[in-house]
Amino acid sequence: MEMSQDKVQEKAVRLIAAVCNDMGIGKDGKLPWNLPSEFQYFLSTVTRVSRPGKMNMMVWGKLCWYSRPENMFPLANVLHVVLSETLTTAPDHAHFLCQDFGSAVRLAAQYPLADLVETIWIVGGTRVYQDALKHPWCDLVYLTDVMADFDCDVFFPEFDRGLFKVQERFPGVPSGIQEENGIKYKFQVFKKETGDAV
Repeated sequence: MEMSQDKVQEKAVRLIAAVCNDMGIGKDGKLPWNLPSEFQYFLSTVTRVSRPGKMNMMVWGKLCWYSRPENMFPLANVLHVVLSETLTTAPDHAHFLCQDFGSAVRLAAQYPLADLVETIWIVGGTRVYQDALKHPWCDLVYLTDVMADFDCDVFFPEFDRGLFKVQERFPGVPSGIQEENGIKYKFQVFKKETGDAV
């Protein structure tokens, strides 16, 4: 009888980011804004699992990993994968090191992690987001619209807003415009149209 170790379990691939008016996401390796409630929303979204004992996988580009807030760890229910072609071992606090996006997805979808990992969350940077948007398992983009101009040197990639449609309401996502430290923002979720609708 065949061992099921080669079997691939499809996982939801989801992107999460906050972007300002020109789709900027960062400057000099930091977030250009200070929105603690938005950051809490990010943390609660990526750590949410359907039942105890399950984990989510967060996929980070190397530069994104090294620019994250130090006080972020540990995160409940999360395995961290850092993508790099130059590192030889996983950095501190990361669980895995993969050379590219495809390997990270396979890691989550195959034995021994397949039964453990629920959702693959993509947290940046630009190239990782681009790869994720093209992946057939990518179904949702969580994009906080920071309604202001900031000077950024890293940007969220363009994506097809005909294919990914903004949702009026989405479970677990606050609606309406929020404001913090004088900055208005709104949580948005874009859902990939599957073409199955009749």
